[in-house]
Amino acid sequence: MNLPARWNQLAPREKSLLGGALAVIALALLWQLVLAPSLLTLRTATAQGLALDTQLQHMQSLQAQAKVLQKQAPLAYDDAVRALNLATKQTLGSTAQISVVAERANVTLQAARADALAQWLAQARVNARSTPLEARITRIATPAGVTWSGTLVMTLPQRP
Repeated sequence: MNLPARWNQLAPREKSLLGGALAVIALALLWQLVLAPSLLTLRTATAQGLALDTQLQHMQSLQAQAKVLQKQAPLAYDDAVRALNLATKQTLGSTAQISVVAERANVTLQAARADALAQWLAQARVNARSTPLEARITRIATPAGVTWSGTLVMTLPQRP
């Protein structure tokens, strides 16, 4: 039996109940598909805007740092090695050993504190113009805090 014929056989009360049920289903679908996502977007827009502003400020700060680093005069190989050795001794102390081979410095870490490693990386980038080329480090959580062990291979300027 086809749908229009079945509809015509229904009593007026049944037709109105079915029409009401279809209206409720249509309203629920409208809510789920159109209105609920829009309201959620409205509710979270302010927080998302603030998060994006924070990200933008951070990116602009990184851009400014990159421009400053690009404007720095090139560093001689010996000066870079000296600066990297100094930063290693001052910041990482006995938790790191450094060996220089050609235009690379191999740094071996043993239980280096996370904050000291972060500070050392910043000093290596700024003072020695050295960046990590390879990193094979492991994070170790201890009661005293997080430490890192492994090896880093850092770039150095070319020898003359």
